[in-house]
Amino acid sequence: MPLALLALAIGAFGIGTTEFVIMGLLPEVAADFGVSIPTAGFLVTGYALGVMFGAPLMTVLGTRLSRKRMLMLLMGLFIVGNLLSAVAPAFAVMLAGRIVASLAHGAFFGIGSVVAADLVAPDKKAGAIAMMFTGLTVANVVGVPLGTLVGQSAGWRVTFAVVAVLGVVGLAGIAKLVPDMPRPEGVHLRHELAAFKNAQVLLAMAMTVLGFGGVFAAITYIAPMMTRVAGFADGSVTWLLVLFGLGMVAGNLVGGRYADRALMPMLYVSLGALAVVLALFTFTAHDKVLAAVTIALIGALGFAAVPPLQKRVLDQAHGAPTLASAVNIGAFNLGNALSAWLGGMVIAAGLGYTAPNWVGAALAAAALLLAFVSSTLERREGAAEAPSAVVAGGTPTGPRATVHH
Repeated sequence: MPLALLALAIGAFGIGTTEFVIMGLLPEVAADFGVSIPTAGFLVTGYALGVMFGAPLMTVLGTRLSRKRMLMLLMGLFIVGNLLSAVAPAFAVMLAGRIVASLAHGAFFGIGSVVAADLVAPDKKAGAIAMMFTGLTVANVVGVPLGTLVGQSAGWRVTFAVVAVLGVVGLAGIAKLVPDMPRPEGVHLRHELAAFKNAQVLLAMAMTVLGFGGVFAAITYIAPMMTRVAGFADGSVTWLLVLFGLGMVAGNLVGGRYADRALMPMLYVSLGALAVVLALFTFTAHDKVLAAVTIALIGALGFAAVPPLQKRVLDQAHGAPTLASAVNIGAFNLGNALSAWLGGMVIAAGLGYTAPNWVGAALAAAALLLAFVSSTLERREGAAEAPSAVVAGGTPTGPRATVHH
């Protein structure tokens, strides 16, 4: 794998750390600014919304720049956002810093996926995408716990300053290691937008929303589920999330490896198994050991679907994939927001803290159904195109067979 992928992974590590570390630091931030925990929660919501809207916006704004230059610009934006958060004199400024940083998130992973795929041979593209996403998954195992520890001991502002330094390292790596890859000639914004007329692109994005939404339906409420149902101590939630992160790392690498060999079968297996495991979590959540194993499996199966889903979008938006790739990153965050809302609804309805697992299972099963629909439509389209290709080729059954000289 090219060293350029390491630079992309470092940038992804910084982005993953800043996205999730705030969840462990909400009490400290809320106390410092004198706001309630729910109000401090807008730092999470604002970031997610910034990713959703920033992904297409920043990609469109960067259509005239080379992909390397755009990646460098996005890392610069990420650094500014985290520095703004680190020195924020008021909560509103902190929120603004979070939103600025989030604007880089979706476009970085979207454009980075295209660059990573272009750096390697066609049969290694999903593996290259997975290598970049490894930075995001490792952030959940290393960056988030360490960032939380630093924030709780030295102050949350130090955490965001350190994340800004990570951004500087990522920026330097991209400048040094990523080759200058100009945009393809003749590809304009209208070509990027045309990808959204392709039903297969839209189906892949819908699979992203539902499949990854299934993961976050359960994980969003992991703390109350594990402390009030499984009986874990409050302090145990951190290492349970590390288990989830380790599962993400393993699943991401396996998904990237096998998606290059058989993309759709990899999606069938990962989404189907995810639906089953999420349904079982309703029962395993009552036992500490089984709950811990299940959490790791959810991380593994959820992220095993990420490289094939991202590559599916790139394949179907062939020729002008950058905007579609970035929007698909936003689709992951849309799935997170949707599933968290649905999970909260079933808990509020009095169905218990394990009820979101059923919501997650249903979402993952719906994603699996869409995968079968997508594959069926693709086969039918291929079958419909085959006869016309034969006729155009002038075989004995085609027009050229009737021409006499």
